[in-house]
Amino acid sequence: MDEKLLRHILSNLLSNAIKYSPQGGTVYFDLACEQGDAMFRIQDKGIGIPIADQEQLFNSFHRASNVGTISGTGLGLAIVKKSVDLHGGKIVVKSKVEVGTTFMVTLPLNKQV
Repeated sequence: MDEKLLRHILSNLLSNAIKYSPQGGTVYFDLACEQGDAMFRIQDKGIGIPIADQEQLFNSFHRASNVGTISGTGLGLAIVKKSVDLHGGKIVVKSKVEVGTTFMVTLPLNKQV
C-alpha cells in the first residue's frame, strides 16, 4: 500500500468521525486482514448523513445539508475516494441522521500503486 494515500484515507475518515460526533462521543475503528485484503471500519454515533446527501458524498466541495456551523471544505471524502480507487479498493458508507455513520474500506494488500 502507498503510505501517503493510506494516511489520507485514515486521517480523513477518523477526523470526520470525531468532528461530526458530539463532544465525548465514541468513535470505533476496526481493522481486519483476510484473503489478501485489509478491511477498515470506522464508525461514529454522530449527526449522520441525510440520504439525499449520500449520493454526492464523494464529490469535491459537497457538504451534507445538516453540518450547520461545523467547519470543513468538502474535499476530505473526495480525497478518500480517489485514494481508495488508486489502491483498487472499495468504500461503502452506511448512515442514518442522528444515529451515526459507518465507513467500510477494503484495500488489496498486494496491489502496486
